[in-house]
Amino acid sequence: MKSRSLWTGCLVTILAVLFFLGLSGIVLALLGKGMFFSPRERVGVVEIKGLLTDSSTVIRQLDRYRDDDSIKAIVIRINSPGGAVGPAQEILREVEKVRTKKKIVASLGTVAASGGYYIASGANLIMANRGTATGSIGVIMQFANVEGLTKKIGLDFFNLKAGRYKDVGSPFRPMTPEDKAYLQGFLDNIYQQFLSDLAHNRKIPLAKMKELAEGRIYSGEEAKQVGLVDEIGNLPDAIERAGRLGGITGKVKAVYPEKEGYSLLRLFLGQETEESLSRLAFPYPEPAFLPPWFK
Repeated sequence: MKSRSLWTGCLVTILAVLFFLGLSGIVLALLGKGMFFSPRERVGVVEIKGLLTDSSTVIRQLDRYRDDDSIKAIVIRINSPGGAVGPAQEILREVEKVRTKKKIVASLGTVAASGGYYIASGANLIMANRGTATGSIGVIMQFANVEGLTKKIGLDFFNLKAGRYKDVGSPFRPMTPEDKAYLQGFLDNIYQQFLSDLAHNRKIPLAKMKELAEGRIYSGEEAKQVGLVDEIGNLPDAIERAGRLGGITGKVKAVYPEKEGYSLLRLFLGQETEESLSRLAFPYPEPAFLPPWFK
């Protein structure tokens, strides 16, 4: 009897603990979503960090803030040296769409260069620190040729292809003048897209933008002088500025995506790890060359 009572007591205790954890998770989730004790008017902060290899998380956060009536303005905090062209263009497009409904301020951190600056250009206002590294407006593709090395170790590689340029950029053969001309034309097209988007968003004549877009890195102070940045200020300054642009008259409160939702797994295991590294792998031969990067 004593043994059965002990097991019953343990089972009840375990069930009570699980119930408590589950209830805690629900309450934390509701708190994170702003359902209890949430300020009415806030500024939403979206963080863009590291190499740009995927756009889904940032787009999801922007859309959430756009549809949240308590979010009066948005700050995109950028610490990125650039990255793949596709994700940068997707995020910029979303920034431009959200901007039609809510004010957006771009806050440039340590580095907001190339694709990072490209995204910032879609904001209503760009703020940077005096020493922020920004600019670096250009497009790059890099290749390696290991043909000499493979011959030294006695390896031979053969390509079977259907399509004239299918193996362009292969590391196992020299690049022909025709290959180079083809790839340069491709890069020039991407570069022109970069220039035209920046010129349009920053209201800078295309000819002047082309002079600024030679891959040069500017400090935040220099960028302000040439019109790439509007104001000097840190992240709190950007949050305050965004709040005023959004019509907040009292104290400006900021909310971050990582505080918006909780789960039991996250409580015990921490934030989910991004799969950025896997997206950096582009195995040969499909495709044979690395995609262009805003860098």
